[in-house]
Amino acid sequence: MSNYERELQMVEEASRKGPLGKAAIYTKLSGPGWMQGAITLGGGSLAGALYLGVIAGFGLMWLQPLAMICGIIMLAAIAYVTLSTEQRPFGAINQHLSPLLGWSWLIATIMANIVWCMPQFGLGTAAIQQNLFPSIGSGTGTTIAICAVMFFIAFGINLLYESDGKGVKVFDWIIKILVGLIVLSFFAVVITLTTNGAINWGQIFAGLIPDPSLLFKPSSSFDALIAASSNPDWWTAHIIKDQRDIIVTAFATAVGINMTWLLPYSLLKKRWGKKHRGLAIFDLSIGLFIPFFLATSCVVIAAASQFHAKTDDVEPGSGAKTIAALEASYAKTPESAVPANDSDQRLADMLVKRNNFQLATTLEPLAGKTVSQKIFGFGVLGMAISTIIILMLMNGLAFQELFGKPNNKTVHLFGCAVSGIAGTFGPFLWTGPAKAALAIPTSVIGGSLIPIAYFTFFLMMNSKKVLGENLPSGGKRVLWNTLMATATGIATLGSFWVLHGKTSLPGWQGAVAWGGLGFLVLLFVVGTVSFLKNEQKPA
Repeated sequence: MSNYERELQMVEEASRKGPLGKAAIYTKLSGPGWMQGAITLGGGSLAGALYLGVIAGFGLMWLQPLAMICGIIMLAAIAYVTLSTEQRPFGAINQHLSPLLGWSWLIATIMANIVWCMPQFGLGTAAIQQNLFPSIGSGTGTTIAICAVMFFIAFGINLLYESDGKGVKVFDWIIKILVGLIVLSFFAVVITLTTNGAINWGQIFAGLIPDPSLLFKPSSSFDALIAASSNPDWWTAHIIKDQRDIIVTAFATAVGINMTWLLPYSLLKKRWGKKHRGLAIFDLSIGLFIPFFLATSCVVIAAASQFHAKTDDVEPGSGAKTIAALEASYAKTPESAVPANDSDQRLADMLVKRNNFQLATTLEPLAGKTVSQKIFGFGVLGMAISTIIILMLMNGLAFQELFGKPNNKTVHLFGCAVSGIAGTFGPFLWTGPAKAALAIPTSVIGGSLIPIAYFTFFLMMNSKKVLGENLPSGGKRVLWNTLMATATGIATLGSFWVLHGKTSLPGWQGAVAWGGLGFLVLLFVVGTVSFLKNEQKPA
């Protein structure tokens, strides 16, 4: 009996078990969901969780988990369509909807895989040079050597994915172990802070209850300083805008455009089909949601305990840019102009964004050097390497479709190398004009296509031509459509908000953002018209 036949037998056995028995079998068979967990636990999630703790303390603990739930709803729909049709989705979209949708999805995925690999190499390099082994220095030669080692580790692990037999299983276990170690690293930090009395768990549990009021008012920790500032109205609006941007961006980007590509192709790689639909949804829960929730929550907790409404860790005047913006606002309302006071300076310093090295340093007196620098740094390094592995993997899968050579190992590995080699330039290019030239167009295109990817699979979930007898009906169809419409609507509003915010950027950057908004509208129209025309065609 082959491994595939054995796994299929286990899936059929699970269908006859109760909830616990089914969960035990599904846990053994899980895999693609862990890849999703590995890609989402990267530098973006780390930076987002850090600033959540800075600006809102424990008040936005609910944000990232709720945003991820919306993302998982759509990933579950993508899994349902893929496993029901057992077709590669790129070709299915081109056939049943529009080649414009399919090719836009493919190109945006490749761009994201190449560009977002760069900050991951920068993150991993910083974790080694600043947290784990500061004695090695940060010279150019050292940085190149570190990047080379990370690249070859990631490329070697991707070789396993394209190998036959046990190679894919080893790949799955490496990803599971990496994700598990990331979670355990941040967990160790929070446990240490708890034993030192630095965390109020009552506030943490309260922060897990969604509080949309933070869209309209600053965190209460800033109230006294805002009242004593030179311009309370300006500070209130400034902090609300930051909080609102974080909330909206989190919902718009909980699932990246390349994650919507990875899931269906990783499912097909494992030869999953209709009988695996329940397993796929369970897999997303255990491999994506739980690690994401635990890791990001731990980072928010640590950041909130050290940075929220505090200035001890920053140099006086670190918030100079914010003070400059405050003073610039007086040009519009000169009658309210008064000199910036101490409360203004403290508020500006409190809102300074921190990085993982600053967090580890402030934790050191409480957690000790081993936990704060070494274990925390190991977690950050694990984030970087696991994300690099999956970004390279996704690019390999995308290149197979780009060249029309599915399952071709050489093309897959070539795509892996393109993403990985580009990423090694991250520590050198991910600053200044080069960063804007790469990040702005990629984030605009990816941001505009996230809701389109959702919308595309929303249409496919309602297509008789695509799903045939597998089209959900009755109460199940109502439930699917309610959940998908909610997730797609939130992602669309969030993407529009993010893209519109970029239209104020100077020169070509603002023009690209306007182009992204126009492209978003165009693809919605094309998708709707194509869907209606296709459904009306005779069988």
